[in-house]
Amino acid sequence: MKRSKALKAADAQVDRERLYAPLEAIRLAKATSTTKFDGTVEVAMRLGVDPRKADQMVRSTVILPHGTGKTARVLVFATGDRAEAARAAGADIVGSDELIDEVAKGRLDFDAVVATPDLMGKVGRLGRVLGPRGLMPNPKTGTVTPDVAKAVNDIKGGKIEFRVDKHSNLHFIIGKASFTDEQLVENYAAALDEVLRAKPSAAKGRYIKKTAISTTIGPGIPVDPNRTRNLLVEEDPAAV
Repeated sequence: MKRSKALKAADAQVDRERLYAPLEAIRLAKATSTTKFDGTVEVAMRLGVDPRKADQMVRSTVILPHGTGKTARVLVFATGDRAEAARAAGADIVGSDELIDEVAKGRLDFDAVVATPDLMGKVGRLGRVLGPRGLMPNPKTGTVTPDVAKAVNDIKGGKIEFRVDKHSNLHFIIGKASFTDEQLVENYAAALDEVLRAKPSAAKGRYIKKTAISTTIGPGIPVDPNRTRNLLVEEDPAAV
């Protein structure tokens, strides 16, 4: 893949021989963003787990304190009072049997899916459509629940989901380049805390091996994976 001159120039600003503190990495990621639009700030981690083993799967959700900068379109599979509650909470698309058929036929104009437990028998057949896109409702992530209003509010309020892939990598967003440095660091800290909390007991050795922060079109900034506290400080207090 041929890289643009702007991306090459941005990459030249990154010192590949060092690990940046989270605050410094975020500042550099924003400074090296090459897009004219408000890019998304993303985090990538390499974990010391074997996702082929069920007891080493890492998957969870977290509500970012400053949101994602994007208003998610939420689809809810529900009927009766729960459907009305979902609409009142701001769900964009609500329905049951007919909506299930529409999604099965390829409707995908949404970013998140919530379902009530009583409809999961029918929603389950959408696994081939929703599964590969990470949209399948799951009790572990709070998207299969009788309290659909809370689920919708959480998603609209900045809830993100992360799941380790088959290569032991984890990806999630922490906001937009237009966010302040402090807002992005606080979002990163919240996500990092949840990643650490989700560490499988069966995982041995170093858990977070590598971390990088980048914007939509910008170089990856290597972050010190050992920095889990005092993240609003640019230098490592222990090194001063």
